[in-house]
Amino acid sequence: MKLILIEGPGKRESVQHYLGKEYKVMPTYGHCRDLPIKTLGVDVENNFEPEYVVAPDHKKTVDAIKKEMSKAEAVYFASDPDREGEAITWHMCHLLGIDPKKANRITYNEISQVAVNEAINNPRPIDDRLVDAQQARRVLDRLVGYKISPILCKKIQNNLSAGRVQSVTLRLVVDREREIENFKPEEYWTLYVILSNANGKKETFKATLNLGKNKTIKNKEEMDKILDAISSGEFIATNVKKSVTKSQPSAPFTTSTMQQEALNKLGMNLKTTSSVAQSLYEGVEIQGEGKVPLVTYIRTDSVRVAPEAQAKAKKFISNKFGDKYVVKSPRTFKNKKDVQDAHEAIRPISLDRKPEDLKDKMHKNEYRLYKLIYDRFLASQMADATYDSLSVDIECNGYKFKTTGRAMTFDGYTAVYNNDTGENDDKVAKLPNIEKGDKFDLKDKKPEQKWTKPPSRYTEASLVKAMEEKGIGRPSTYTQSVTTLFYRHYVDHDGKLIVPTELGKVVVDMLVKFFPNIMDIGFTAGMENNLDDIEYEGKDWRKMISEFYAPFIQTVKIAAKDGSKAKVPEELSDVDCELCGSKMVIRTGKYGKFLACPNFPTCKNTKPLVEEKPIEAKCPTCGKNIKTLKSKRGKIFYGCEGYPTCTFMSWNIPANEKCPNCSEEMIVKLYKNLKVISCEKCNYNRKEKIENNGSNENSSSENTQTNNINNDVNYGYSNYGGIGSSGLSIREEIEILNKLDEENGL
Repeated sequence: MKLILIEGPGKRESVQHYLGKEYKVMPTYGHCRDLPIKTLGVDVENNFEPEYVVAPDHKKTVDAIKKEMSKAEAVYFASDPDREGEAITWHMCHLLGIDPKKANRITYNEISQVAVNEAINNPRPIDDRLVDAQQARRVLDRLVGYKISPILCKKIQNNLSAGRVQSVTLRLVVDREREIENFKPEEYWTLYVILSNANGKKETFKATLNLGKNKTIKNKEEMDKILDAISSGEFIATNVKKSVTKSQPSAPFTTSTMQQEALNKLGMNLKTTSSVAQSLYEGVEIQGEGKVPLVTYIRTDSVRVAPEAQAKAKKFISNKFGDKYVVKSPRTFKNKKDVQDAHEAIRPISLDRKPEDLKDKMHKNEYRLYKLIYDRFLASQMADATYDSLSVDIECNGYKFKTTGRAMTFDGYTAVYNNDTGENDDKVAKLPNIEKGDKFDLKDKKPEQKWTKPPSRYTEASLVKAMEEKGIGRPSTYTQSVTTLFYRHYVDHDGKLIVPTELGKVVVDMLVKFFPNIMDIGFTAGMENNLDDIEYEGKDWRKMISEFYAPFIQTVKIAAKDGSKAKVPEELSDVDCELCGSKMVIRTGKYGKFLACPNFPTCKNTKPLVEEKPIEAKCPTCGKNIKTLKSKRGKIFYGCEGYPTCTFMSWNIPANEKCPNCSEEMIVKLYKNLKVISCEKCNYNRKEKIENNGSNENSSSENTQTNNINNDVNYGYSNYGGIGSSGLSIREEIEILNKLDEENGL
């Protein structure tokens, strides 16, 4: 037997199927060895030597792997093909006593029979540069998180965190919000006219006033002057340009463009997109086939496509659409600056796995995202769309107007996928036949007063796009950085838009004041480039950390000595304090927002703040509506709106239905994609499938990095009151609460 160690359990079934009974596939569940949670774990006096320990929840995993290893004739490591995966393999080698220089590391960009077999036949030693780059990032983030977070807790409030990428991302949101708040709208006017040929034909078209670059009509007086001038003037075509134009398809997806398009076209947030994409990569359950991987590796910043994939696409396109849809030479796309091109773009493993054939065999979100990836890749390898285009310049009394139109002559790639710009349809105005010197009659004038608008707030998609453009983070860190901001209550959602909280603004101001380098976008992007230099040029990671740490620790010491503090502005609610009559304020604590009396400590009244959600359930005691409530620990439960007259409450939603077996009132329990109507007396259960929300477990290195960040920012909370009376870490408390939720069916 040969032992194959993969990273997460999601792809075990697929890899095992491809390798056969000769191999045994076991998951490591991410990092079995990592920096400790409750101590710094980095010896800054000894060349930043990391202290690695086996995580308590991984000891059984390590023991099980060692037991199987004793029976195996060979061990191979098949964790994800990135820095994090390489480091997981390196740590496992040390735990198992295996020489890292031995050729037992295998990688594949897709989980397919061909790719897995090729990998197992071509093992290699561990790449020290990849490991060093991951260690550098891990140590760097640990130093920043553990050194800055306690200062925030001391100067603002408990349970705050800072992170090297997270905090700069928060600054983007706060800076944008302040830009919006300080924006002063300015008046401007636009004008278009409706014209028709002077030859008597009834065809009309629209032409827009063109004043030239950076010139605008600022007020009504200026507009009236123009209207007077053109009312009695003659409209003449001064320039007519007829041409054949082409539209090219977008590149296949990278991680960030997939996340952006999934939000814009499918309405899927970052967390859902990342989870569903991971399932598509590891394998989705397809009726009648079991677990089937459908796409290539989903953490990449490259738009490169392998030549063999291009060749297969060419053949597929020719067979399905015809030779005229095939590009003459393989289409290539230019990567953005600083892209390292370690992996291909995201694409389907096989074009024969058509989305329409799988629609009824997989979950809805899996189908929707797979179709998006499939269509985008297929279109990227197809011929351009072509148009007959017309551009006409028209003058009247010294004022210039412009009109354009086009008609599609060949749909090309648009037969499959629409570009982001939406320009790949034929709905642009079609113009009558116009020649230079033609004259036109003025049919109508359409002046419009407008006001300049502030920049838009970020969505999750546009924030990721900004991070990518500014070089903040990398594909594996986008989701974790953004979701952490919500988890820490630094930002909230306003529909799809991201709005910073008052707490988020205060945190940014404090960090900018004491840690300007950490909060500088250029500095942060430079650090990412330094990490890339370690991986691709073999630079010394300890030297890079040392050069960063020397000035950094001095700023930490200055901030720690400074006695200034900041207070988060309180949001006034419309709820009266029943003890003293004051309007209660909304505060943020360890378990989220709650209501508190502003007269603390004279009045110490607090109560849960619950966002009312409609529940289609009636109280089984009195028949009134059921509403959502929240305990002081943040746990959700359900109670009667008739309280205190009716004191009914439950951890579960009443089903308003009696058990067919014992006539007892039943309850509703909600799970990931299942609603269970059950009787607690006789254990009767009826299951109903509900819409999949895409929240499948993601055991990837992206989740591993998220756990690392959450661990790092917990340091120092015991000194500043953030852990609570139990003395447990936040992570341990969350695990306990999650188990309680599971026990109560929440």
